[in-house]
Amino acid sequence: MRRVLIVGAGQAGLQLALGLQAHGYDVTVLTDRGPEEVRGGRVMSSQCMFDSALRTERALGLDLWADRAPRIEGLGVSVAGPEAERAVDWVGRLDAYAQSVDQRLKMSTWLELFAERGGRVELRQVTAADLQNLVGSYDLVLVASGKGALASLFERDHERSPYERPQRALAASYVHGLGPRPEHDYPAVRCNLVPGVGELFLVPALTEAGPCDAMVWEAIPGGPADAFDGIRDPAEHLRVTLELMKAFTPWEYDRTRAGVELTDAGATLAGRFAPGVRRPIGELPGGGTVLGVADVVVLNDPIAGQGSNNAAKCAAGYLEAILAHGDRPFDRAFQQAAFDGFWRTAAPSTTWSNELLAPPPPHVLRILGAGGSLPAVAHRFANAFDDPADLEEWYFDPARAEAYLASVAAED
Repeated sequence: MRRVLIVGAGQAGLQLALGLQAHGYDVTVLTDRGPEEVRGGRVMSSQCMFDSALRTERALGLDLWADRAPRIEGLGVSVAGPEAERAVDWVGRLDAYAQSVDQRLKMSTWLELFAERGGRVELRQVTAADLQNLVGSYDLVLVASGKGALASLFERDHERSPYERPQRALAASYVHGLGPRPEHDYPAVRCNLVPGVGELFLVPALTEAGPCDAMVWEAIPGGPADAFDGIRDPAEHLRVTLELMKAFTPWEYDRTRAGVELTDAGATLAGRFAPGVRRPIGELPGGGTVLGVADVVVLNDPIAGQGSNNAAKCAAGYLEAILAHGDRPFDRAFQQAAFDGFWRTAAPSTTWSNELLAPPPPHVLRILGAGGSLPAVAHRFANAFDDPADLEEWYFDPARAEAYLASVAAED
């Protein structure tokens, strides 16, 4: 039986661990927190998983919240004008529903499931020196946690990493009591773009206490919405969130007037990081290698909502590669090939995420404006969150974008 060690118990690490376990592999997971600590801790992220990522969970029987989580059926875009009015406002229907489950609920449940099925879970902080001592005892070691010194094992790929510093300051709140948008009667992600300020995302979600909404500010550093540094009190975090909504997205603030409250004491999160791509093979100090997983090696800003989706797809791709490799050594060639397969999926979403961090060029502004009058454009943009590769055909290149808009307008 082949032995695999996975460091990290997030979306990719646990999905891969459970997948390998189901195929008879001897899997050990190292993580710094147990299920109860994760479940009762602070929000770990905001996320919305689209159909192709959800399918990778369903294939392993891990989509455990389909009957409880809101079925997200649309994605809307609003662009604020100079007087805090909506210069652009539309919603596109998704071809298949999306879903957002608080990772505290998901990861604690998956970690318990892995242990119940006979998997070994060791609670410990892991250093590069620890991995050096462990690597010889396993056929393959994967690092699915990029926190702290472990990230330094993986060299930054500067050609694929245009940003050296954080491009957004992130602030999330999970709340009960957010009212619906009057424009539609189905759950939808709402993306609000405020030039010079940042973005506000509202995502129907599920947490331990039931259905809720995640309210996420992505503030331009140094701008008026970059206001959460030093806030430790969750109530103050929510108060600042609502003040910014009132000032810059009053149409969304109107949804809070009946009263919103945090889902729990740990329902807020704030921070910032520089997006980037790292080379997939980590070199250990005394020799030996480890393979980087998901956002350890492809860390996108959340602006395009691709983090958990990429993580699920990475886990699925690595699982397929490991199973296909049979009894052969998991050498450097295997590790590079496994990552290359993941990169083919992650490259379009990385390009998109990076481009969304910059001011939109004229052709993108025309696309966003056209979504209000051309339902086909709204539909295609919404479904690009599930398949970012489609953007190559009509979004990134100005000439292709103009040709696409002209063809849709002619058909309309």
